[in-house]
Amino acid sequence: MDGVGSFGAGRTGSTLDPITFAKQPQTILRVLSWIFSLVVFASIVNEGYVNTGSERLHCVFNKNSDACNYGMFVGLVGLLACSFFFLLDYKFSSISSVKDRKKAVMLEIGFSGFWAFLYFVSFCFLANQWSRTKTDDLPLNQGADAARAAIAFSFFSIITWAGLTVRAVQKYLLGTDMTLFTTEHMDGGAPTQPYPSNSPGGGTAETTETYQNPPFTENNAAPTYQVPIY
Repeated sequence: MDGVGSFGAGRTGSTLDPITFAKQPQTILRVLSWIFSLVVFASIVNEGYVNTGSERLHCVFNKNSDACNYGMFVGLVGLLACSFFFLLDYKFSSISSVKDRKKAVMLEIGFSGFWAFLYFVSFCFLANQWSRTKTDDLPLNQGADAARAAIAFSFFSIITWAGLTVRAVQKYLLGTDMTLFTTEHMDGGAPTQPYPSNSPGGGTAETTETYQNPPFTENNAAPTYQVPIY
């Protein structure tokens, strides 16, 4: 993982180079996952349903509408999730709170691992239903290319989402570089600077004030007057 600081990111508020961000392995895997999800979703939406001598449309995967619906669901949600996490990756270094960064990384680990599993289920489900599809159900091999594309890119998505999970786990294991953050940063607040001391040693000088009577003053006794004698 490149960069130093909390969970693999730099100092809070540091400038992120777009070219460096685009070259990161996590960004490449994110873009590939976005493309693969788009292919799975678009293939089923555009050519995943055919009509065989009737006005009613049937799913190309053994006429099982659940297979088409599941493939579209996984592809669409994966597409939206990739867009969300892409923005989160780009804005990650601007998150000042270490606790918020930890929550973001844990969310990425959980979702990426879960979606890799769902794509594994999608690959097995679609491949199984496609193997049971009869040639008579697809006249002129209609929708066959779209079905094969959905199956193939479901398999590719397993690899990319698993890679994103591994990268997120590595980011989490980096933990926190506590030298870059104070207690106020842990709570998301701005650090406070102490007032500088005027003492030569830089320490805090304690001043005590003593009050003394001003000089050339008499006590508070009442003045006495002597009557002159004539």
